[in-house]
Amino acid sequence: MRFRELGRTGLRVPALSFGASSLGSVFRETDDAESVRTVHAAVDAGMNLIDVSPYYGLTKAETVLGKALKELPRDRYLLSTKAGRYGEREFDFSARRIAASVEESLVRLNVEYVDLLFLHDIEFVSPEIIVEEALPTLVRLKQQGKIRFAGISGLPIGLFEQLLPQIEVDAILSYCHYSLNDTQLLDLLPLLESRGIGLVNASPLSMGLLGTRGAPDWHPADEELKRACRAAAELCASRGEDIAKLAVQFSTSNERIPTTLISTANPANVAKNAAWVDEPIDEELLREVLELLAPVHNRSWESGIARYNERVHR
Repeated sequence: MRFRELGRTGLRVPALSFGASSLGSVFRETDDAESVRTVHAAVDAGMNLIDVSPYYGLTKAETVLGKALKELPRDRYLLSTKAGRYGEREFDFSARRIAASVEESLVRLNVEYVDLLFLHDIEFVSPEIIVEEALPTLVRLKQQGKIRFAGISGLPIGLFEQLLPQIEVDAILSYCHYSLNDTQLLDLLPLLESRGIGLVNASPLSMGLLGTRGAPDWHPADEELKRACRAAAELCASRGEDIAKLAVQFSTSNERIPTTLISTANPANVAKNAAWVDEPIDEELLREVLELLAPVHNRSWESGIARYNERVHR
């Protein structure tokens, strides 16, 4: 597993990290014992940055992850969780709720601190609550030793373009914007690098878009984008390859993107994903897939407040 620096934090993170959302039975019903084995397999494979949230499975993911972490020395992994989002439409970024949320997460996770805390999906609330109340709360939590570093997460690239020049954070978590079908995250790199802000890239499979089964019913992508991504997956399958392998290799190969999160609750899958990182990419297949996806390249979907979905720089 290759390791890279996460901005100015001094943390060395693996090219491929473990997203624990699957442990909350978000994608399928999961077995807790198998989930624990998956976490241990991820750490053994070098995927020692683990990301979770109280929102995933409505605290189940954190609870199951905590069972796994209880059996691991604290210096074997880096841990990030989130605060502010607790349900499909339940957001609370008040100082009191964030502080309580962190305490609850620490208990569920069986740890005394987390390495990173992200404010979760902040595009759904006004910037005032984030700038004036939520971020100062993270500063206090750092001073108390409950968190080491603080950041924000969300979907729209415009969100980061608009907010990052106004605030101080150690890292951001962006998802669905550095994958085979969408590389808008590249537009943010100059800003992030100039300020030493760490970057966690998530969902190289675009929340299930890149697969032969087709996107899940709840997926917000338009039909043309869904069809194109499924066609790309079927092209890979016709060559005897899994598009997931190509997607993981593509997302982890860019040295300017420190780490990419992928989620599974299967120990064999996590070991396979980690192994892909070190295998050479099929350049010819990559070229064909990118050509097929070119008509829908960088097409996304809106999330949260309308203004955050407007790009500052193009």
